[in-house]
Amino acid sequence: MDVNELHERSLEFDDPSLARELFGPGNDNLSLVARKSGVDVSSMGSRVTMRGGDPQRVDTVANLFTQVYGLLKEGRPVLGRDLAFALETLLRDPSVDLARMFKDSVYLSSPKKTVAPKTLTQRAYVQAVLNNDLVFAIGPAGTGKTYLAVAMAVKQLMDRRVKRLVLTRPAVEAGEKLGYLPGDLVEKVNPYLRPLYDALHDMLDFRRVQEMLETGIIEIAPLAFMRGRTLNDAFIILDEAQNTTPEQMKMFLTRMGFGSKAVVTGDVTQIDLPERSSRPGAERSGLVQASRILENVKGVGIIRFAEDDVIRHDLVARIVKAYEHHEKI
Repeated sequence: MDVNELHERSLEFDDPSLARELFGPGNDNLSLVARKSGVDVSSMGSRVTMRGGDPQRVDTVANLFTQVYGLLKEGRPVLGRDLAFALETLLRDPSVDLARMFKDSVYLSSPKKTVAPKTLTQRAYVQAVLNNDLVFAIGPAGTGKTYLAVAMAVKQLMDRRVKRLVLTRPAVEAGEKLGYLPGDLVEKVNPYLRPLYDALHDMLDFRRVQEMLETGIIEIAPLAFMRGRTLNDAFIILDEAQNTTPEQMKMFLTRMGFGSKAVVTGDVTQIDLPERSSRPGAERSGLVQASRILENVKGVGIIRFAEDDVIRHDLVARIVKAYEHHEKI
């Protein structure tokens, strides 16, 4: 066979308006798919044609358009970003059912705001939270660990499966001393809790978040505030858990009460704990120790994300990969 032979496939769609939606304004979606897949994509009317030297890639792109068109026919809008995630997923595993993946929505706050798992690992994460009372989500920045946890927490609250949300993280000093910062303790640690506020405001309107904070339905607090409490009927998120000590982690895990779920997120490559510890290396991190101790405990799910699951700007994924490569040298 000629190695330079081009493989071609064409698809004809029966609804011109949906075909235009699939192709995107000015064929932007087709250009995006062509750029990310390396397959030449062109259209004429309701027909799309794919050409490339790799028949498997050509088939994957055809599979993408076929499945996404099916989603559009069912009334599920697919944005350009969704299309990019779908393509990346199919390139990793051509057997993925996109309809099942996209319909596994976590929380719907408005017609324009749907939070759904975008990668296979994220989907496993959602299922782990649904099936377990305690889940550890470990991986690099940008994999959606915190964002999805907050989305699932809000959904459980809206479905009245829990009565309140408790969002917490350790306030580890990064250069500056907390004592020199202005305000009381809550005001001093608020900057550390900002990512949790940001995720909440992305799910709910500002006024509703403020009302829930004022009435205690949502509580955002530093980890030190958890000591001595028992949290019943709550969805509890411990963020940046790599910066907990083993003692803090044990304290947190024993706060769970009846009817509660807990999600613990962190990146073990970004441990900011001080070196002064009798524990060797990363074992000074409560997250590292707990994920090892609880690996096979019933009711505990452990999800590990990789750089392939990074869903922020493409550059973030490349940065994460470059650092991982550097650390192996």
